[in-house]
Amino acid sequence: MHSGRMVDPLFDDLPALLCFARVVERRSFTAAAAELGVSKSMVSTRVARLEERLGERLLVRTTRKLTVTDAGMNLYSRGARVLEEAAAAVRGASDADRGRIRLNAPVSFAQMYLAEPLARFLRASPGAHVELMLNDRLVDLVEERVDLAIRITKLKDSSLVARQLATTALHVVGAPGYLERRGRPEEPGDLLRHDCLRYLHLRVEDEWRFYGAGGRISVPVSGPLTASNGTALREAAVSGIGLAVLPRFMVDEDLAAGRLVTLLDAFAPRPMGIYAVHAAGRRPPARVRRLIEHLAAAFRGISWA
Repeated sequence: MHSGRMVDPLFDDLPALLCFARVVERRSFTAAAAELGVSKSMVSTRVARLEERLGERLLVRTTRKLTVTDAGMNLYSRGARVLEEAAAAVRGASDADRGRIRLNAPVSFAQMYLAEPLARFLRASPGAHVELMLNDRLVDLVEERVDLAIRITKLKDSSLVARQLATTALHVVGAPGYLERRGRPEEPGDLLRHDCLRYLHLRVEDEWRFYGAGGRISVPVSGPLTASNGTALREAAVSGIGLAVLPRFMVDEDLAAGRLVTLLDAFAPRPMGIYAVHAAGRRPPARVRRLIEHLAAAFRGISWA
């Protein structure tokens, strides 16, 4: 897309730009029209007007799917900022913190550590409303209209803007009773003879990765339980069903109480960051930025590494 041709649609056709942005966010002309309170044909006409003026295909529509082209994502990224600035100017700075924040977070982390920071944020922001969605799968922030997400990962996705909140080590853990029955693994290869409890949402849940003097070590693992939630794996490990790889923040109390012990520490998996992330290309509203700052302050100085 030629940058010189972007100026007119961004600044003198805001209704068309708004229709286009809603179609991208909802991945549907029908849903965009319903949200805007206009007809589907009007949305289609305005988007077509943008495509004609730009001389670019912005959306590819089939009977099953709507895909945003590279030119469309470029326009959306720039146009979303224009729309947000226009909305902020209309509602005034005093309303900047009002409105809904859709926050996605992993179940276990949210249950253990988010309730108190969110309560303090809401007390300080009476106009804000947080819609907290808890699940452990990787959500598409744009498609599912998520304003902010908490991710515990080795972050590589360039389509996200991230603010690191904390760090957590990963440990192989097991219950003393299990180790008495099955023995203690001394090197990663010993896991081939153990029951390993696996996390469903890992891309390769049947393989655990470690690091030794020669670099990365990958070990195929198997066991009686695969779960989509870390708390379920922790409870299974405490019960002596098998070994699990879990973040330190989840097992600190179990380690202190002797319910679990760490294993293979010399080959420990790499620590992971805990991030607040939002979609790139669009400056989040003031209320979301304030929540990010609030969470960063709440977790400042905390490390489970």
